[in-house]
Amino acid sequence: MTLSAAVPWGPDGWGHGAAVVVLAMAALAGGAGCTTNTSVRTVEASQARIEVPQPTADAAELRRRATTRLDLAAGYFENGQTTVAQEEARRALAIDPRFAEAHNLSGLIAMRLGDLPSAEQSFRQALALSPDNADLLHNYGWLLCQQNHYPQAQAMFSRATAQPAYGGKAKTLMAQGLCQVRAGDPVAGEASLKQSFALDTQNPVTKYTLADLMQRRGALDDARFYIRQLNNGDFANAESLWLGIRIERRMGDTLAMQQLASQLRKRFPQSAEMASYDRGAFDE
Repeated sequence: MTLSAAVPWGPDGWGHGAAVVVLAMAALAGGAGCTTNTSVRTVEASQARIEVPQPTADAAELRRRATTRLDLAAGYFENGQTTVAQEEARRALAIDPRFAEAHNLSGLIAMRLGDLPSAEQSFRQALALSPDNADLLHNYGWLLCQQNHYPQAQAMFSRATAQPAYGGKAKTLMAQGLCQVRAGDPVAGEASLKQSFALDTQNPVTKYTLADLMQRRGALDDARFYIRQLNNGDFANAESLWLGIRIERRMGDTLAMQQLASQLRKRFPQSAEMASYDRGAFDE
């Protein structure tokens, strides 16, 4: 069972500032393993001392019961029922405190609720139990980025992408690139986003951010390549159309600019981008 937090992109628009408009994404994998709620040992995790329960003989049964609760929690989380999801995740951990994926979901829930200290504690607990889990490393890296701990975030992303069997390298490279841009290093951010695009050519946030970065440094042909891919697909929105208009204007293609403006007016007539176009505020 896989769960990813939603990227706010869609036909209704997703807000401004693509360089920071992505949430942490995670995979939650159920399965039996050793667990208990009795004795504990202390381990080091990200410079925090985490108490991890020792396994007992009834581990498989506890994991089965906890997985049932976690499946419920994940479903509620996906449906936006965050408080109910939090309660189910707590029940899963009460049954099986060694369930790394339950700690992971607890971290995602805490992030959604804006409780970053609790999210950090949950991710550290998860990594104490599963230190090479790339999805957990990705999530903790994104949390660190939100806290402006950029070197530590990059270390987490690098550890995630270094895992040989990791199937989510594109999402982590995207998050890494966005974090690098946020940290004031657009050159490194562009390089990471290009690597992400090579692995996943469909991600709208990657395409938008690359187009925006390239138009800012004057690489207009490249910027047009990425924004046209986005605007010709299913995920075009007011912001991507507006970026396309500004790129075509700078390139002197009046016809392409007018075609994009027509789409913007038809699909998003009340948007801030449409108002900016009508004012001629292309450089705001």
